[in-house]
Amino acid sequence: MTGSTRGSTGRAILLATLAAGALDICAAILLNLRVGPLIVLQSVAGGWMGTEAYRGGWTTGLLGLAAHFGIMLVIAAVYMTLAARTEALRRQWIAAGVIWGALVWTVMTLVVVPMSASPLPIPDALHIVQGLIVHVLMVGLPMAWIARRTFGPSA
Repeated sequence: MTGSTRGSTGRAILLATLAAGALDICAAILLNLRVGPLIVLQSVAGGWMGTEAYRGGWTTGLLGLAAHFGIMLVIAAVYMTLAARTEALRRQWIAAGVIWGALVWTVMTLVVVPMSASPLPIPDALHIVQGLIVHVLMVGLPMAWIARRTFGPSA
């Protein structure tokens, strides 16, 4: 990777983190209006703190927001690094984005959350479909589009 490619990759990672992170957390808040934004953010912090996160007010809410963007940074870094090196991910960006969004949801839901201190229950069928749709539209497709715009459809 040349210096300019590294710079482009870094900018793509940052942009993808901010875009997908904002879209995803906004979707989570909008889909959970009955509990409100603070509880949604505390639920993310619950991965670190368990049920204690719900007693910490906006301090743990902000911890949850920071954790959300930290996790999204890792997700974006992995995708942008792969996309910079893999022409097919850029040429077939829509298919790649759909697959990436579904993969991110699957890993987060079936691996990361169960391994954390989160008290969240296993999702039912409705929440599985909802989670997959949100992650495809708000995480996978925006990241894939950013990769294609940054690196072009071919090397």
